[in-house]
Amino acid sequence: MLGAPPQMETFDYKPNMANWFDKDLPDTVRQGQRLTGMTSGQARFPVAPSIFKFAQHGQCGTWVSELLPYTAKMVDDIAVVRSMNTDAINHEPATTFMQTGFMIAGKPCVGSWLSYGLGSMNQDLPTFVVLNATHSNPKANVQAISARLWNSGFLPGQYSGVALRSGGDPVLYINNPDGVPASMRRRMLDATGELNRMEMARMADPEIQVRIAQYEMAFRMQSSVPELTDISKEPESTFKLCGDDARKPGTFANCCLMARRMAERDVRFVQVYHRGWDVHSDLPGVLPSQCRDVDQGAYGLIQDLKARGMLDDTLVIWGGEFGRTIYCQGKLSADDYGRDHHPKCFSIWMAGAGIKGGSVHGETDEFSYNIVKDPVHIRDLNATILHQFGIEDTRFTFKYQGLDQKLTGTEKRAAVVKEILA
Repeated sequence: MLGAPPQMETFDYKPNMANWFDKDLPDTVRQGQRLTGMTSGQARFPVAPSIFKFAQHGQCGTWVSELLPYTAKMVDDIAVVRSMNTDAINHEPATTFMQTGFMIAGKPCVGSWLSYGLGSMNQDLPTFVVLNATHSNPKANVQAISARLWNSGFLPGQYSGVALRSGGDPVLYINNPDGVPASMRRRMLDATGELNRMEMARMADPEIQVRIAQYEMAFRMQSSVPELTDISKEPESTFKLCGDDARKPGTFANCCLMARRMAERDVRFVQVYHRGWDVHSDLPGVLPSQCRDVDQGAYGLIQDLKARGMLDDTLVIWGGEFGRTIYCQGKLSADDYGRDHHPKCFSIWMAGAGIKGGSVHGETDEFSYNIVKDPVHIRDLNATILHQFGIEDTRFTFKYQGLDQKLTGTEKRAAVVKEILA
């Protein structure tokens, strides 16, 4: 959820904040923590309570906002982590940190690490696929993304993610031009492959081997991708779960359906981006549509995987790159406010692959500003992801520039969040 969903409007219920409307956030809470340049010059930091209602749901009694009614129906299937925290306060480094474990670009993303560690199970589709979902609100503040977020960094190029487009051909130039039959394309690839092998013998550059493999993968994808994206044979029960938006290419619900179809075809890792969550202003006007965009699709994905017996070995994670401030950015009124970036606490949820459904981990103070119990850093999240795939993070390394590089970094030991494991 690129842009950072506000935790106090989704999963971190703070009812006492209603008594703090337009009162200044106490200095004892803020504790001199750094602010962004967008609010550091404000004369005041007035508390803005959420205007949205919360209720407890499921046998576990997890509190969920009224903005996420479908997610509320599946709380017994998910684990909510309310004590996530990061080191980055702005989108670019925070998104990079969430994807790669580092704030500086150039490192492999988590999808590339898992592709490298687990290998491919389908020779006709990429091991790691990226989907960029559309958002419905034209007023939503959209953050830019680029291929470096799903890049393999210093790992071999074959482990980079492959982005599928939502409109037109899913992959540019995947179809043969008019007048070029498959047999001619096959002869062209054979000749190109021979030239590349000659160059490989001369240069001994492993990236040439990657190029040969990618050409062959593209040839096979001419058949596999159209079959993957053809949802005409999906039963009506699928669209009852995911909603009619699942029929529309590019929507979050459609991306969730594509993710399930890829999981069925043994694609190792699927990353779905949904932008527009950067609610610096007009939060009450923008956030409801953002939540509607993703709510039923996420619910449908979990229930679909569960019904097909796939949830036990499929890990699903929903979340953003950091949290939002309890204080208002800009002008505050009873029905309009915005929130600035806040790295010290935010909420995500996880499901499947041995995650304990119905659990809630971590706790923040009454202002949802500081973590008071069971903090989970991004390093810990990544260590937990690796653990659920049978990988011990300290032993999963790649030698680069004289260092045993790791997804969880080399500065501080990460901890698996065992409390959310079944």
